[in-house]
Amino acid sequence: MAASTHWLATASAQAVLERGGTAFDAAVAGAFVLHVVEPHLNGPGGDMTGVFATAQEPGRPRVLVGQGPAPAGATIAHYRDAEGLDLVPGSGALAAAVPGAVDAWLLLLRDHGRWSLGDVLAFAIGYARDGHPLLARVSTTIAGVADLFRDHWPTSAERWLPGGRVPEPGELVTDPQYAAVLERLVAAEAAALAGGAARPAAIDAARAAWRDVVGPAVEEFVRTPHRHADGRDHAGVMTAADVAGFTASYEDPATVTFRGYTVAKTGPWGQGPVLLQTLKILEGFDDALLDPSTEAGAHTVLEALKLAMADRDAWYGEELDAAALAHLLSDAYAAERRALVGARASTELRPGSVPGRPAPALPPLRTDAAAGAGIGEPTVVVDAGLELAADGSTRGDTCHIDVVDRWGNMISATPSGGWLQSSPTVPGLGFCLGTRLQMSWLDEASPSALAPGRRPRTTLTPTLVLRDGQPVMALGSPGGDQQDQWQLLLLLRVLVGGYSPQEAIDAPALHTTAFPGSFWPRTWTPAGAVVEDRLGDDVVRGLAARGHAVTRAGDWALGRLSAVTRDPATGVLGAAANPRGAQGYAAGR
Repeated sequence: MAASTHWLATASAQAVLERGGTAFDAAVAGAFVLHVVEPHLNGPGGDMTGVFATAQEPGRPRVLVGQGPAPAGATIAHYRDAEGLDLVPGSGALAAAVPGAVDAWLLLLRDHGRWSLGDVLAFAIGYARDGHPLLARVSTTIAGVADLFRDHWPTSAERWLPGGRVPEPGELVTDPQYAAVLERLVAAEAAALAGGAARPAAIDAARAAWRDVVGPAVEEFVRTPHRHADGRDHAGVMTAADVAGFTASYEDPATVTFRGYTVAKTGPWGQGPVLLQTLKILEGFDDALLDPSTEAGAHTVLEALKLAMADRDAWYGEELDAAALAHLLSDAYAAERRALVGARASTELRPGSVPGRPAPALPPLRTDAAAGAGIGEPTVVVDAGLELAADGSTRGDTCHIDVVDRWGNMISATPSGGWLQSSPTVPGLGFCLGTRLQMSWLDEASPSALAPGRRPRTTLTPTLVLRDGQPVMALGSPGGDQQDQWQLLLLLRVLVGGYSPQEAIDAPALHTTAFPGSFWPRTWTPAGAVVEDRLGDDVVRGLAARGHAVTRAGDWALGRLSAVTRDPATGVLGAAANPRGAQGYAAGR
């Protein structure tokens, strides 16, 4: 079974499964297709995180780390003193972490796949070279930044404005430069195999070719200043050595138990523990208070999420040690935090404390009104968690893929970054760099401060669920700061409410905005709650009466969840995908 945010990625992954590939072969094939068909949501210059379990070691979930670090030249002193910035911009090469997605996918293929790189990449190369129908949302995205492309990013105008016009929805579009990059990787693998190399070494040759192709092109291009989201021109700091120095890796996940299930997430260099903390807070409430479709349940969920998000912004970062994380995920700490959930909506940012550590340096609390023209708060278009501004700054753009195979291999992966509107298209590559560094603070006291070689605290947060040492569900969603919030709703409805995964995905969604956003310009809405209208007038009025600052988003506006499942007792597989936007797709046999 495969499920993703685009039908062509799901179809490609399913084709691999049908021909005997593993879930990991299929996920890699689908992921590279996502680079081509959802370029406004992810790209080769971006990042990814995954969490997976193998049929050989089902009880040992692993995290696939495709989050690149800050370049060597990305120092707070350079950004503040030389560039005159108080925030990392939301678009432009200064916001770019080292690309990590491609190397991570190739590492997974090398270690856990069976197929050759050439066979896996054939789907993406075909769509890039021969064309695919442009999504309406991609056309809208290009239209939103067309003036930026024409006036300031000529390489992006050449790539995305054929004949100076915005391509129409459904129009056949190609990316021959990216196809050529992928073909160079395939050629490197083929040459290594012809020279007698084993399959793993041949894929490593393709990984080396990626660095050799991308690094010099990026270094040469970003030397020239270009427009950033702060309205000024800056040169980037990434070099070929930065690209060459990154190697994807594996890590053990952070985990908690909830209602007899084990939930596995990234460590605190991502926001994954937010979901874990929220589950532990909610575990002490009666089931009646865990139904997000009721006023009491929605209120309880929103208040628990605020507490976990406050801890994210106070404590999370690559430097948070295992003991501190264990405290934040402990039953005793969850009980302390649970006691703060009252009958009315909190309007404060309320992080907890960690023994032996000083009070945290909280981020500045900017509201939309306070941001104004000086910060650059854009007029945005909101669509299922996606927010786009004319300056290229974007919040919540991501895609997702889940795969499970007949043997029990299972993976949840969230590729993102490198959006077409992130920064100018790099000549010869057909794609641009990402903007993940905007999640780092230009404040040495912050746990997620910008520092060379440090991973930004990413919002990418896939999930794996196990029962009795066996993986039973992989799930995830695009949506930036909303990813763990929307996944929480699915888990509560499935694990507590008895919904099927598809019923849970279809159910009305909601999330809080009462914390500093991860995306530039880093604003928050005290007591903010965004809800789908289908939650019902009585529930919405009840939330407002409790003090929530409620925004109605429309009937089908929030969440782009997908999931796959496996019943270890029977081997029966399942999949579910988001109906919002008629773009996500689940398939299997």
